Amino acid sequence: MYHKANFVLPAYAVGLLFTNVGHVLATGFDLPDQDAFAVSRGMAFVATADNPSAIYYNPAGITQMSGQNVRGGIYGLHLGATYRSPAGGSYENTNPWHAIPQFFYTYMPEKLPVAFGLGIFSPFGLSMNWPQDTGFRTVATKGSLTYFTVNPVVAWQVLPKLSVAAGLTANYAETDLRQGLVWPTQPTDEFRFKGSAWDLGYNLGVLWKPWEKISLGATFRSTTTMDLKGRTEFFNTTAYGPVSAFPTQRVDATTRFPFPLKVISGISYRPTPNWNLEFNADFTGWSRLRTVEIQQAQAFPPLLPQAVPLTLNWESSWYYEFGVTRNLANGWQVSAGYIYNENSVPDAHYTPLVADLDRHFLSIGTGHKGEHLTIDLAYQFGYGPTRPVVGSAPSGVGQTADGKYEFLSHALMLSLGWHF
Repeated sequence: MYHKANFVLPAYAVGLLFTNVGHVLATGFDLPDQDAFAVSRGMAFVATADNPSAIYYNPAGITQMSGQNVRGGIYGLHLGATYRSPAGGSYENTNPWHAIPQFFYTYMPEKLPVAFGLGIFSPFGLSMNWPQDTGFRTVATKGSLTYFTVNPVVAWQVLPKLSVAAGLTANYAETDLRQGLVWPTQPTDEFRFKGSAWDLGYNLGVLWKPWEKISLGATFRSTTTMDLKGRTEFFNTTAYGPVSAFPTQRVDATTRFPFPLKVISGISYRPTPNWNLEFNADFTGWSRLRTVEIQQAQAFPPLLPQAVPLTLNWESSWYYEFGVTRNLANGWQVSAGYIYNENSVPDAHYTPLVADLDRHFLSIGTGHKGEHLTIDLAYQFGYGPTRPVVGSAPSGVGQTADGKYEFLSHALMLSLGWHF
């Protein structure tokens, strides 16, 4: 039964724009997959950090590399996110393929204890696209987040076995959300928000080798807060109750959205020169995501208020990473890793565009390091046991994200480096 009061757009649904990543190697929309060697070790790399991707994982590590080094790669992912509704229907993410590139450069002068680096990468992002008949059409249908970082860093070798580093991050974010506005099952209406912004942040790192076989590392990546500016668009081609059909409306809109900090610490144990075992604890501060308000230039009664508060109330989370590398003859090596990561999104504000679950990741990889060329290849398998969601906030027409969610992913990553 239609009730006029129900057509106020649900606040949390608008917020799905920012939680739109179907796969991430962490909860929320984090993307720590920035290097094939690190991926092959289950991302346990902060206390090793011995190639140019250390700019992301631990910038203090770039003092371990002489001369000039460049390294680039691509992370290719197939995400299988599945939803089973309380009515028994089964649905899959229809946008399962993703490719994320990255680039790193380092330079350490021959006679100075200082190293310089530049990284260009995507620490957050990806997208999700659900069919129109899931049962949560007016909660969410499609979303995407593009987030790029340009990260110059400077590292100082304070002592032969101790380095510290700091860097500046220039960050660009672009977001796009789509969801049903009135019709629960028919794609004859849509609400859309698009916005973009720049912001500055910073990162820090320390790498210390107190004993010959032990290395300790830690890194900190600051929060950013994006003042996203763009517009909302909405239409309804078929009248519904007292809501008449209307053509596409476009309204300027802004929102201030916080992205989380990240802290990683780890220990590497090398019993012999041929073995490297490492454990990392990785913390992401999702608790910054509480209530965010989208401000439109004008309201559209009775459907849309001018200011739309969205409640997220996410929880900070950890992932625990273990990796091992075995160095072989003639510059070859093999690696393996395991990650466990906690979910961050509570049932009350669950977002299908994240499909957030507790997850397990297994990875393997191999690589070769020559005089100039380095190549690494990794495979990663991700699995999320079924998460039942109960009691999630309803949309204006009563739909919810309740149901059962599962996660399965396969990823390949290739990184190439050159030493000058």
